[in-house]
Amino acid sequence: MKTPPSIPPTTELAEALGDAHAVWKGLIAQLAQDFSGLREEWKPSKRPFGKVCLLKQKDRTLLYLLPDRSIFEVSIVLGERAVAIALAGDLPKEIKTMIAGARQYAEGRGIRFPVGSAMQIADIRKLVAIKTTPK
Repeated sequence: MKTPPSIPPTTELAEALGDAHAVWKGLIAQLAQDFSGLREEWKPSKRPFGKVCLLKQKDRTLLYLLPDRSIFEVSIVLGERAVAIALAGDLPKEIKTMIAGARQYAEGRGIRFPVGSAMQIADIRKLVAIKTTPK
């Protein structure tokens, strides 16, 4: 059995992300306020950083964070009910277009986009809130 990768040292992540590290930390802090018990789980990745961060609540993955050089991407998978809520909501047109055009899989529709500023944190929080909306 393989041992999962440990959380990378903060300095290693900060060095890789550069200015985006503050946005990364801010996003995680905001989501931790919104979702009690939020935890990071790191897995190997073929991306340049070599690891991907899953933000989980209990056993459910809420969001994937994909660090790269000087930037990071977020990825989220929405079930059909969440897709309908997202498309009817007040998310930016670009995100709605990604959701509408995403291929449907058994686990839902996945989208991925780069995060360039702290202003995007509000939209990411909305997406995670939509994903976790109770039935």
